[in-house]
Amino acid sequence: MIKKIDKNTERTKRHIKIRHDLNGTAKRPRLCVYRSLNHIYAQIIDDVKGVTLVSCNTTQKEIQEKVKDMTNKEQARYVGEQIAKLAKKKKITEVVFDRGGYLYTGRVKELADGARAAGLEF
Repeated sequence: MIKKIDKNTERTKRHIKIRHDLNGTAKRPRLCVYRSLNHIYAQIIDDVKGVTLVSCNTTQKEIQEKVKDMTNKEQARYVGEQIAKLAKKKKITEVVFDRGGYLYTGRVKELADGARAAGLEF
């Protein structure tokens, strides 16, 4: 019998390893990324308090209307730019990037590039 590797289980293992050393503080909160097949989600979290400070995703109505004609990578870049703008309003300039166990390529990279272009430092 052929054993098929469950990619999500492998991603979860990578994420646990990454999160062992990666924590967000009040000065440098964690920018966490989750991607599904159709959408991408980003949130900035203060792990000390256990509070989400800012969140943005492609399922929000105001964002959904603007990204409906974009490719997945363009949507990810747009979400990265929007999360950076929301973070600046909350006076957050530096974050720790948590790629969620995903490889740093494709949509995850575009989200990071969009956030950097809009002024977040990580």
